[in-house]
Amino acid sequence: MKFFVDTADVKEIRELNELGLVDGVTTNPSLILKSGGNIADVTKEICSIVEGPVSAEVVATEYAQMMKEAEVLAAIADNVCIKVPLTLDGLRACKTIRTEMERMVNVTLCFSANQALLAAKAGASFISPFVGRLDDTGLDGMELISEIRQIYDNFDFDTEILVASVRTVNHIKEAALIGADVITAPPAALRALVKHPLTDKGLEAFLADWAKTGQKIG
Repeated sequence: MKFFVDTADVKEIRELNELGLVDGVTTNPSLILKSGGNIADVTKEICSIVEGPVSAEVVATEYAQMMKEAEVLAAIADNVCIKVPLTLDGLRACKTIRTEMERMVNVTLCFSANQALLAAKAGASFISPFVGRLDDTGLDGMELISEIRQIYDNFDFDTEILVASVRTVNHIKEAALIGADVITAPPAALRALVKHPLTDKGLEAFLADWAKTGQKIG
């Protein structure tokens, strides 16, 4: 499973990348706002840190303007993945970007298996189902991931399932068990994967015993 980090915080991305935990990055207008920077400058810096796909999102809602924005975003760096919304105009833009621009496309704001099927038909590189937001409405976000996995496997679609709106480490575990291709999570969620109270307790005991030996290594 690939790990994408869902942030536009360059410091966080650099630190996680140095740990070897980052296969890509996803951004959106809200994250760009939070970063306080210009979208082109922030995206360019992120692309210089991470070798994998960096999703940069169009903000237009109509096809023609989406394509203009896609051209601008694509010019920032070779590893920019154009992010479009799951609308009819977004799907049309996806098809054009994939076939004419030959760039990666992340189709975002997916909330149903039917939408995911349409995105795959349009040639999306990634589909981003928002599991946390579904959970917020009382639905089971991970059930959607299972449905998409089955549909994509049934028809050998190349589109990768990129689990988004991740809130907990359990979301990440369940996505891995289902067989999702990618998860994108906030830095805190990725760091939380390493945590377990028994690990901390065991390390504390080992260090205490080692101190009693009076020895040093090296």
